[in-house]
Amino acid sequence: MINTLKCFVACMLVLFSMQMAMAQERLQSPEQFLGYKLGEQFTTHNRILDYVNYLAAQAPNRIKVQEYGRTYENRPLVLAYVASDENLPRLEQIRENNLRQANLLNGQVQGAQPAVAWLSYNVHGNESVSSEAVMQVLYDLVDPNSAQSKEWLQNTVVIVDPMVNPDGRERYVQWYKQASNRGGNASPYAWEHWEPWPGGRPNHYYFDLNRDWAWQTQIESKNRLEVYNSWLPQLHADFHEMGPESPYYFSPAAKPFHENITPWQRQFQNTIGDYNRAYFDKNNWLYFTRENFDLLYPSYGDTWPTYNGAIGMTYEQGGSGRAGLAYKKEDGDTLTLTDRIAHHVAASKATLQATSEKADKMKQEFRKYYQNNLKNPAGEYKSFVIKGGELMLAT
Repeated sequence: MINTLKCFVACMLVLFSMQMAMAQERLQSPEQFLGYKLGEQFTTHNRILDYVNYLAAQAPNRIKVQEYGRTYENRPLVLAYVASDENLPRLEQIRENNLRQANLLNGQVQGAQPAVAWLSYNVHGNESVSSEAVMQVLYDLVDPNSAQSKEWLQNTVVIVDPMVNPDGRERYVQWYKQASNRGGNASPYAWEHWEPWPGGRPNHYYFDLNRDWAWQTQIESKNRLEVYNSWLPQLHADFHEMGPESPYYFSPAAKPFHENITPWQRQFQNTIGDYNRAYFDKNNWLYFTRENFDLLYPSYGDTWPTYNGAIGMTYEQGGSGRAGLAYKKEDGDTLTLTDRIAHHVAASKATLQATSEKADKMKQEFRKYYQNNLKNPAGEYKSFVIKGGELMLAT
């Protein structure tokens, strides 16, 4: 009887494993799930979340979704955690280990510790391409047939925020759908390229969330930073857009750098640039570096993480609210939403490849950053405030 029961349990486990494998083999791409190719139209917030949740349901051993808050218009804010089959069940242990490396938890690091990379998309709502690209990025990471992704996830946990600013993005997308021609009109004089005030860039209260990392005045920032601070990733990448006449921008950032940015952080700006350059050169895509985008103001999505020990960077794709589905540039070339998506997908992959291949060095420098600041912090501290209940003490 006992042997029969053991045989039955073993058979059921094998059957379950086979069913899981078959479900993953049938994993739908964004095009199959949505019913159109990425770039043919803009995808609404709810459909993007539907696809993220679909991936989590189909590949529960590779991706986990967490709702971390709601916007002022009650739209869900979510994170997708992507990791190897071995690491996804260990997420809490990995998170605690990461805080131990930053001297924020006592005890020793337990088990193998991967690097942690956090990718944020669409903090400016009308810089809408990034939330289209993120669906392809997640699919490629979860795809069971991707040997490349499996290799990257062996020593990297990836945290993805598919849409930082849902209210602003939905404002833009709904306006564009009403104003545009079917398939888009590439003429820069068409109505669809002249988004009215206030536009989709800010959140519900017309606040620029990419100026709110340090101050956390908005509910989206407060909720996001609570989770971010509980992880403290080694890398944070922020995906943006700029005017449609510009090519793609990736690090290194423009000088001067803030004096407290470490030599390693400066060096890795160049390393990330080299990885991106390889992807873009392979496809003959135009790009620029070292111009316009600095690392000084402390409340951007690249600087705030940098001042908290991470490698922080901004990616900027030409397009923004002007570009729509297609935009004819001054040089006669037509910039399409499909082009913009491909560029952000490539930059995402270059970032994850760099993180994976440099994971040991990133973890080492992350520990060093917090050890140095524990013993010899940068900057001059003239006062501090301790808040406790109704009591406020200042020295």
